[in-house]
Amino acid sequence: MANGIVIIDKPAGWTSMDVCAKLRGILREKRVGHGGTLDPMATGVLPVFVGQATRAVEFAENGRKEYVAGLRLGLVTNTQDVSGETLETAPVTVSRKDVEQAMAAFVGAIEQIPPMYSAIKINGQKLYDLARKGQSVERKPRNITIYELELLEQVSQTDYLIRCVCSKGTYIRTLCHDIGAVLGCGGTLYSLRRTMAAGWTLSEAVTIEDVQEQGESLLLPTDRFFEEYPAITLPDEKTDKMCRCGNPLHLQGVKNGTYRVYGMNGDFLCLSKAEQGTLKSIKNFFGA
Repeated sequence: MANGIVIIDKPAGWTSMDVCAKLRGILREKRVGHGGTLDPMATGVLPVFVGQATRAVEFAENGRKEYVAGLRLGLVTNTQDVSGETLETAPVTVSRKDVEQAMAAFVGAIEQIPPMYSAIKINGQKLYDLARKGQSVERKPRNITIYELELLEQVSQTDYLIRCVCSKGTYIRTLCHDIGAVLGCGGTLYSLRRTMAAGWTLSEAVTIEDVQEQGESLLLPTDRFFEEYPAITLPDEKTDKMCRCGNPLHLQGVKNGTYRVYGMNGDFLCLSKAEQGTLKSIKNFFGA
């Protein structure tokens, strides 16, 4: 039974769910989930959780992400990227310095209005379904954080490469659109590569072809995702059994904090929180 995490370098043209479906077939495991959606045109880091590891997906989705994006000025589309229909074009006369100054306004805690072409639901309907029908509805701004925003390269008079480190829920398409609006010439996304998600980078990513050839050997153990937390190994059979039954544990000398908890045989059992000597499970990773 396959259990663990594999970091996929998602190819262009695939949805994140396409990748999961492919891995279900390769690894012969129904429980497969990903840690943060990438649009079909995007490539790069897609953490995929398999088997019992799918219980960690909720932790992966909330982390910081890093992207290298292609910003094209002078173009506005209905999808906010080059896959959509052109709505406006304009001459581009701004300089690299102008672009850097416009980008600076987006660093920090900001509000962002999600694009119509997104999977967000309003009144039970996905926005992109409404958008494909030619409908537009009011969207409430969302609070996001741009931790870092750097202009890497000016490719041409209209095209720039930018690096963005951001919070969950950030739409890079919308960021490019909004930067173009500030500059007065419009902007859209022409390429997107995620270089970091859930703490993993491209250096740790493998291709779908790699998984086809090497299979389960590429799966990382689930506890790798929680390496930032100290480890506790349970001292005896009694506490081991109590933990596996979901009971809180009373352990002397354990400081307040979050821990990786291991059984007597070395199995990663759970992520737990200690308060005043009592250890309670946050999420279990044992069992079927």
